[in-house]
Amino acid sequence: MTEAAAVPAEGAMFDMQAAPLHVGRVRLRVRDLSRVAEFYESLLGLRRLDQGAGWTLLGAPAPGGGARPLLELVGDARLAPRDPRQAGLFHTAFLMPSRADLGRWLGHAVAAGARLEGASDHLVSEAIYLSDPEGAGIEVYADRPEAAWRTPSGAVKMATLPLDAQALYEAGGGAPYAGAPEGLIVGHVHLQVGDTRAADRFYRDVLGFDLAAEYPGASFYGSGGYHHQLAGNVWNSRGAGPRPAGMAGLETVELIARDAAVRDAALARAEAAGLAPEARDGRTALRDPWGGLTVLAI
Repeated sequence: MTEAAAVPAEGAMFDMQAAPLHVGRVRLRVRDLSRVAEFYESLLGLRRLDQGAGWTLLGAPAPGGGARPLLELVGDARLAPRDPRQAGLFHTAFLMPSRADLGRWLGHAVAAGARLEGASDHLVSEAIYLSDPEGAGIEVYADRPEAAWRTPSGAVKMATLPLDAQALYEAGGGAPYAGAPEGLIVGHVHLQVGDTRAADRFYRDVLGFDLAAEYPGASFYGSGGYHHQLAGNVWNSRGAGPRPAGMAGLETVELIARDAAVRDAALARAEAAGLAPEARDGRTALRDPWGGLTVLAI
């Protein structure tokens, strides 16, 4: 977590689709479906892809045409408000395709009067933080080229440094943010957990992620060499037990496996660890130590 020299702005970006595991869509349980859906549509520019009684599916244009689902909202006014001390979601991180896209979004967010809660240069990325109307954390970020965040030994170097917001805004070229850009994805999901070692045993030892980096009280899990598709911290939730039923917040994180062999290997490790898989939407899911569901898809 020490300051490093400036990193180059050129080079190849990480190919998320080639990683053994990457995040697909996130499902949140919300108390006011209309209000929360409108927030993600207006501020992030997500498109409404589908909807039904009590649920809305949002996404972004996919390269080559069509749309990629990113966020499913399930509404229930009877839910208890989220408790920030419980295990669950720290933030959903939306990865912009380019720094220019992030700069344009920053200008849009400021013009819209969004309450931005933080901004950081993580060496691996530039990131802006905020929350949705029900307190669910959001990160909007753009990666730096992969070569910029590796040491000569291949390790990931991360930090939390001040963000040059003016330079980032200028990278947008003054162009308007015209909705979610083609290629916007959920780059990672950061979780609140009760214990990082227990999180390591599930996300690293069972699901098969690498422990890419560690901060005090946090572990970052990468697949295929990425700095992190998942993370878990105890900054607000140290010692938390299983998440109470009937509470708003994170319901599921979908992980997309590169192929059946990756998925099946994770399920075999889960069986060896005594974890019983569950069926969710016709697919297989595993519960983490706090009751959170991870759906494994291909």
